[in-house]
Amino acid sequence: MTTVYEPLLLVIVLIPVLALIPIVITRRNPNLRESWSLLAAAATIVLVLSLVPRVLESKLLVMPLFECAPGIELAFRVDGLGMLFAIVATVLWFVTTIYSVGYMRSLKEHGQTRYFCFFALAITSTLGVAFSGNLLTLYLFYELLSLSTYPLVTHHQDEEARVAGRKYLIYIVGTSIGLVLPAMMIIYRQTGSLDFTGLGILAGQAPTGMLGVVFLMMVFGFAKSGLMPVHRWLPGAMVAPTPVSALLHAVAVVKVGVFCVIRVVTEVFGVELTAALSFGDVRPVTIVRCVAAFTIVVSSVIALQQDGLKKRLAYSTIGQLSYIILGATLLTPLALTGSVMHIGMHAFGKITLFFCAGAIYVAVGKKNISEMVGIGRRMPLTMICFFVGSLSVIGLPPTGGILSKMYLVRGTLDAGTYAFLLVYLFSSLLNCAYFFPIVYKAFFCTDEERQWDGPVQEPPRWCIVPPVITAVLTVLLFVFPDIFLGLADVYARSVQ
Repeated sequence: MTTVYEPLLLVIVLIPVLALIPIVITRRNPNLRESWSLLAAAATIVLVLSLVPRVLESKLLVMPLFECAPGIELAFRVDGLGMLFAIVATVLWFVTTIYSVGYMRSLKEHGQTRYFCFFALAITSTLGVAFSGNLLTLYLFYELLSLSTYPLVTHHQDEEARVAGRKYLIYIVGTSIGLVLPAMMIIYRQTGSLDFTGLGILAGQAPTGMLGVVFLMMVFGFAKSGLMPVHRWLPGAMVAPTPVSALLHAVAVVKVGVFCVIRVVTEVFGVELTAALSFGDVRPVTIVRCVAAFTIVVSSVIALQQDGLKKRLAYSTIGQLSYIILGATLLTPLALTGSVMHIGMHAFGKITLFFCAGAIYVAVGKKNISEMVGIGRRMPLTMICFFVGSLSVIGLPPTGGILSKMYLVRGTLDAGTYAFLLVYLFSSLLNCAYFFPIVYKAFFCTDEERQWDGPVQEPPRWCIVPPVITAVLTVLLFVFPDIFLGLADVYARSVQ
């Protein structure tokens, strides 16, 4: 790949955090305050999209900052994986900001200025991860994201929120400090570098048992990926306002987790070393595959049992994240392409579902699925958007989710791992089982079952326009997948 110096990377990362200044200054004027958030999001989208053509030409854009120690510097760079993630984060930041205006104002939530400030800081952290040029930069922005999203998780400041916040920090920060940080130290001692490379930082190292342990420390240390058993923070974070849940479960936090795992597999250890690591007859990569497969199935079964709509969506997210991890660890080009694509495809589908859950709560004050029988008669547009989001997460046309899942399925065939093929297919059936009854009962129920009647009553337009936008984009990603597919393919080829 051709390396190109690109100072715009620093500008893009700084825009959201610089927006904090006018947001705070104009805090007494909500319209102006939120206009700054939208303006910053729009500017970030334009700048990110301006870089796409060069990345599609297999150019590696870099922006070194300063050296911290011999062989260690803070640096930005963007390749196909980072660019796809940056597109997802910036586009959905803009849409979620619109949704936040309707949601927070309709419910008269307190601390709205604080909310928008930490939201912007979380996006800066996400972009910092997307553009990280080495493990140190990745780790620092990973931790900044954990700290900047904590006030969002605990926004309501009641006992339930504080308990969820403590669990959030224990799982997220505890694993990264306890596992990732010492693993980074070992890698630096072994190689004298933390810079990502297509062959892997550790390429050429002997596949020792110690490196196998380091591999598992890195994978499970990035607990934002939601692999069991370090997944319990994720359902607990549902106490946050719905726009925060959408940010956590569709865009920033969870996708940062799987993003980091992909980097570990492909650019810290490299495909060849990852495949060669072993503890006697047991391979660490096989352990991760099996844990991911277990997570996919078990989380889907648990989702079936949840009556709370956001809880069901949370467990669905846990399973879908493991789709990505399993695909990445299959180590085939098609599976890796599918994993990278699924970061984007799942994000647009899942954020649509969370938007709809919040819209229902704003309009009628209901959170439980059992209280939504017949609600499609009252909120038809909301439930149509929910249906589209469901199709994407399940992996059915005409939504983009089917494309990434097709690549993942083809990747299992290339790898000859037919057991994991069955896991993907069985999980998709479970996805149908926990989504389709919600939609069916919303529209098709007997008069005796119906809990909602009367005239159409959608939520305020600031709450209904965003899910319509993301539902339309989910369909457009099926019709025009070229950018996501191209970026995923460029990345997969660069690390083989």
